[in-house]
Amino acid sequence: MPGQNIHVVPAGDGWAVEIEGGHGKETYDTQAEAIAAGTEKAKQMKVELFIHGLDGQIRERNSFGNDPRDIPG
Repeated sequence: MPGQNIHVVPAGDGWAVEIEGGHGKETYDTQAEAIAAGTEKAKQMKVELFIHGLDGQIRERNSFGNDPRDIPG
């Protein structure tokens, strides 16, 4: 499933880590746990991680894929 980004989203009383396209969903009690799991999964898959707030809006985005910019550091 290359290129399918990861989203951390509110899910009932907890938080979920979802892979775009409905290819998996894992739930966690806290947002911190979901972010940690989502970060690890995004690094493994070399995709972007989108962290949503309680309102569903994206509040943070991290790229773990091949960054096309050639910027040192």
